[in-house]
Amino acid sequence: MATNYSRILALDYGTVRVGVAISDPLGMLARRLETIERQGSDERVIARVQELCQTYAVKKIVLGLPLRTDDEPGEREADTRRFGADLAAVTGLEIIWQDERYTSILAEEIMRQTKVKEKDRKKVIDQIAAEIILQDYLNSNP
Repeated sequence: MATNYSRILALDYGTVRVGVAISDPLGMLARRLETIERQGSDERVIARVQELCQTYAVKKIVLGLPLRTDDEPGEREADTRRFGADLAAVTGLEIIWQDERYTSILAEEIMRQTKVKEKDRKKVIDQIAAEIILQDYLNSNP
């Protein structure tokens, strides 16, 4: 479903899954897209992200950065930065770092309020977190 518009893709890079969200063609609204299971290396994840970037004519990627509340660098932040560097090298796209603190808590609250069934939560929590990351970025960069 390629379009003539450029979109922004957002990722919530987790230890088990990567949530994916995409902007609308005008860059105003975020919507969840899919969850990519991390099985083994990140090569499969990067290949799928590259496919999505081509399909949706993505112009940049917003990657959630798991900053610690004490602002000290952590292991997850280093892993995410490595993934972002690898992703940029393969896709050739700009990576925008977006603070993702508290997105999982917000995603849990959204699922509770919208009554997402317990069995479906693992499938969508990372997508919702990516959607929050992207909407935060879009709101702060109109």
